[in-house]
Amino acid sequence: MSPITLSTINAKYMHASLGLRYLYANLGGLKRRSRMVEFTIGQRAEDIAECLLADEPRVVGLGVYIWNIDISTEVVRLIKRIRPETIVVLGGPEVSHEYHQQPIVDYADYVIPGMADLAFPRLCSRILDGDAPQGGIIDPGEFDIRELALPYREYTRQDLDNRLIYVEASRGCPFRCEFCLSALDRTAWPFDLEGFVDEMQALHERGARHFRFVDRTFNLKTASTIRILEFFLERMSDDLFLHFELIPDRLPDSLKSRVARFPPGSLQFEIGVQTFTPEVQALISRRQDNEKTTANLRWLRGSSHAHIHADLIFGLPGETLETFRDSFDRLVAADPHEIQVGILKRLRGSPITRHTDSFDLRFNPNAPYNILSTDRIDFPTMQRLNRFARYWDLIANSGRFQAARPLLLGDAPFDSFLALSDWLYDTTGQTHRIAPNRLFDLLRQGGCGALGIPAGPLRDALTRDHARMQETGRKNRRLPPRHTPHTKRQTRHLHATQGV
Repeated sequence: MSPITLSTINAKYMHASLGLRYLYANLGGLKRRSRMVEFTIGQRAEDIAECLLADEPRVVGLGVYIWNIDISTEVVRLIKRIRPETIVVLGGPEVSHEYHQQPIVDYADYVIPGMADLAFPRLCSRILDGDAPQGGIIDPGEFDIRELALPYREYTRQDLDNRLIYVEASRGCPFRCEFCLSALDRTAWPFDLEGFVDEMQALHERGARHFRFVDRTFNLKTASTIRILEFFLERMSDDLFLHFELIPDRLPDSLKSRVARFPPGSLQFEIGVQTFTPEVQALISRRQDNEKTTANLRWLRGSSHAHIHADLIFGLPGETLETFRDSFDRLVAADPHEIQVGILKRLRGSPITRHTDSFDLRFNPNAPYNILSTDRIDFPTMQRLNRFARYWDLIANSGRFQAARPLLLGDAPFDSFLALSDWLYDTTGQTHRIAPNRLFDLLRQGGCGALGIPAGPLRDALTRDHARMQETGRKNRRLPPRHTPHTKRQTRHLHATQGV
């Protein structure tokens, strides 16, 4: 029996929670009296509660995030109804700010807002020693991240074989982009570089080949970035895959020379552009050199083998449909492999809310708290862009339509794809569960009818794309699951290691 059960509910099985492993690694002497168990949002709340209570734990620690807040609330209510003496401790981004507005807090015994890596073990020790503090909010206090036990030994053999392995060389962010919770950080705190590299060596020796860095600003310090890239270059193999989030306008020649040495299929960069509109950048406290950003994107696309995933956000204060169109077309011209069209979300505690009255920002009261309208974008237009984003994933980001995509986008990518998106929704009434073969046929019809593309060239391009899709499907079926590329990222909110 384990007096302490640590848990969270992941978006998918393949996502192994880094925050949970930090907590488990820092339990000290309590570790042998604890267990760690993960679930996915597709599971039933009753089944999750049954598993959590199976050992009759004294304490259940639960990590609460934007994607699991609803089912986590159900689970905690069930735990308190079935076994009310169980002490529930909550942490994570969804209860780190504005927590009094969260119904789940009413059912829990304790909430640790912020980074709970060391506060959670202290609280558990007091509870198990019979010295439990009065229930409520536990201030985690400040600590030096050099005090933390690193969590990478907590990845199991099953994790290494079947799941995404998340790592971080630094925590926090020095920038103040108001849509992001990292705007609340005072700076970025690096972990001891050589100690971190030693942990990566241990993971590599155990067979880890996919490393997803969750650092908000991996290329903030060039010397550290080079050290880590050199480490992996020295261990390059056909199955090595690395994912980093880069500051878009900071790519000195010393970094370029290392990036250029990585072979195809080994490197993915997530690059947050968000907007090219200077007035909007100023409003949200985002510092970005647009010319350098564009030049760096073009260099990465033309002079490296890295897979480039760039982000734009629709619905920012001050943004109009026209200014977003300009940002989108400029980013398309830079030719990243993927463009993630994200809809602005109101993350609890993020400073973006200071613009609520000035720009009439209206957010969904339910998770994921997406923007519904602004003073510049009405609700129907916001819905159109939601559909635009979904169809863009299905068509442009999927990689299935490499030959047809230039024809579909033409000389005005945003306007052309918005027209196609409107036609697709008018024709199908759906944005999900469109079978691939049907989508090919729809693009042929919509491309000719809505966009006026000549039938012959479009048909030929779609035929080539369909043949390549079938061949790719045959190749992927012959590969082990761990070698299947994972280019679809989760929201930045996933990467928060704060909280339980």
